[in-house]
Amino acid sequence: MQINSKLPKTETSIFAVMSGLANRYGAINLSQGFPDFPVSHDLIHLVHQYMLADKNQYAPMPGVPKLRQAVAGKVKRLYHKDVNPDTEITITAGATQALFTAITAFVNQGDEAIIFEPAYDSYDPAVKLNGGITRYISLSAPDFKIDWNLVAQQINRNTKLIIINTPNNPGGFVFTEADMNALNNITKNTDIVVISDEVYEHIIFDRLQHQSALRFNELYQRTLAVYSFGKTFHATGWKTGYVIAPEALTNEFRKVHQFNVFSVNTPVQYALAEYLQNPDNYLYLPEFYQAKRDYFVSHLSGSRFKVIPSHGTYFQLLDFSEISDMNEYDFAVWMTKEKGVAAIPVSAFYHNKKNQHLLRFAFPKEEETLLKAAEILKQI
Repeated sequence: MQINSKLPKTETSIFAVMSGLANRYGAINLSQGFPDFPVSHDLIHLVHQYMLADKNQYAPMPGVPKLRQAVAGKVKRLYHKDVNPDTEITITAGATQALFTAITAFVNQGDEAIIFEPAYDSYDPAVKLNGGITRYISLSAPDFKIDWNLVAQQINRNTKLIIINTPNNPGGFVFTEADMNALNNITKNTDIVVISDEVYEHIIFDRLQHQSALRFNELYQRTLAVYSFGKTFHATGWKTGYVIAPEALTNEFRKVHQFNVFSVNTPVQYALAEYLQNPDNYLYLPEFYQAKRDYFVSHLSGSRFKVIPSHGTYFQLLDFSEISDMNEYDFAVWMTKEKGVAAIPVSAFYHNKKNQHLLRFAFPKEEETLLKAAEILKQI
């Protein structure tokens, strides 16, 4: 049987590869971005409570109303933005599903999408699966600064979509107010749709302010903003997120969403709705994760790795150029097998495997885990 693959060049995810190597060689796994500490017992109790209350059947397609109302309250509190929970908020089966659904809703055959690299690895395949063409804009360490004049030059009559990610995985950089205004100026008076991947909205450091697309009224009119409860509440396996977009864009999004997953885990939605009522359950996150970042970095003092500033997400980039001239993938594999610490080569986030001698380390871990990893890295 001959198969005409829609993604002929796609290989096994680098996250699966590195986690597999970590398991095989007993390495400390700082490759995948999942916490090794427990989810709130209060939140787990709420899920169980709603299961016992028989909230176990299909939820409404857009999401449980109580949860959409809670999200609208959070948006008002954080971004001073009024969004209609009935027409502008959709609960999704995680952020990746939300991204795929949004791209599918708006990218047609021959449409072009602009993606800033390093980029989350689901963007490009989703564009290609829908017959679109990706235009890559490559950003470089250490600051990953965007040249908005270059972006403007890349736009043509076929440009349908621009995808941004702030705070950025894996770069750890965050968009400034000037960045968002530049994006707005470039896209206004066009039919270009913006997807703003904001899954790390609460994990931002150094007293920086998250520049959500929801803060910019004109930009919001053409934007779908994507969020993740899994990232916020340390429950990545629950795969629950949401999308906020103006009614016209939400209508198109839901047309695909209803045939993609239709609805999302019901008792988890009810539990999250109640848990969101207390802002303290998420407002502590910047300090919580900044302490982990600083703990990890402080214990690397004296190592030959160079620290690239991380202003958001729970990832830290380290430059190994003073240690080896191997490419990033080979060094990551060697380090996992021979030294017992697994990380992700940043080249995996570029379509052309751009080598900058950078590795991405996930630090949503217990201090004991971070200390063990740092002690090994200091000896390399």
